[in-house]
Amino acid sequence: MAHWLVKSEPGSWSWDDHVRVGVEPWNGVRNHQACNNMKAMKKGDTAFFYHSVNEKQIVGVLKVVKEYYPDPSDASGRFGMVDFKAMRPVKTPVTLQQIKDDGRLDHLALIKQSRLSVMPIDDNAWQILCGMAGIKP
Repeated sequence: MAHWLVKSEPGSWSWDDHVRVGVEPWNGVRNHQACNNMKAMKKGDTAFFYHSVNEKQIVGVLKVVKEYYPDPSDASGRFGMVDFKAMRPVKTPVTLQQIKDDGRLDHLALIKQSRLSVMPIDDNAWQILCGMAGIKP
């Protein structure tokens, strides 16, 4: 099982929105690297839900329930989406500043490629971030 982090602007789609509907496609991604990351996702993979823009923090955990398929909102046919199920909120939101302050996480795309909206999280970083969030990996 692999781990990921997906970002959303809470004013457009928030953790609470996702919890309310339960399962929802992660659509509208138009960056090739982010799209390739979604292509690599497998059913059962987990992802942190990250509120971007003003909040800049991990707020929940999602699970991939449907693998990559075409995004009907993309007229070009080049981009796709996956379906995520809301699993649980984190006990303690983990801020971008906390992540930056932890030298063990310096390698994360969240720090190195701040505009990337879908990114992998290695097993060790997943363990660290779950600990910071007060949840079991």
